[in-house]
Amino acid sequence: MGMSVGGTGGPKSDINMTPMIDVLLVLIIIFMVITPLTPKGLEALVPQPPPPGQKATLSDQRTVVITIDSNHKFMINGEDSDEAHLGPRLTEIFKTRAERVVFVKGATDLDFLWVAKAIDIAHGAGIDKVGLMTDKTEAGN
Repeated sequence: MGMSVGGTGGPKSDINMTPMIDVLLVLIIIFMVITPLTPKGLEALVPQPPPPGQKATLSDQRTVVITIDSNHKFMINGEDSDEAHLGPRLTEIFKTRAERVVFVKGATDLDFLWVAKAIDIAHGAGIDKVGLMTDKTEAGN
């Protein structure tokens, strides 16, 4: 910063860039810190088909699907069950498995209350992850 003393010119005004650069650097640092904290997407579970050439039996089936029809009838992989026996049956199925994943598929005209009950029962049976299935998910298999 200089001052002219005397001379032919009058007062001289220049923009001082130092405070503007300081503010810019602070903003760059703030954006660099905030950027890694942006949320990622949701993890979605999709049922996997059995390996090719291997026919899966009902007891060896890796994917466990709880189906609820419009009459509030529960089924586990096609086997009939009811709300009272759903928890103990899930505990029995998953007692020898390391991966505890179950999928819940409800009828299209079913209230979500029944799907929430199935999810709650599955969590009570010690299931780690619960995925939701729709008709489009099943059609893709």
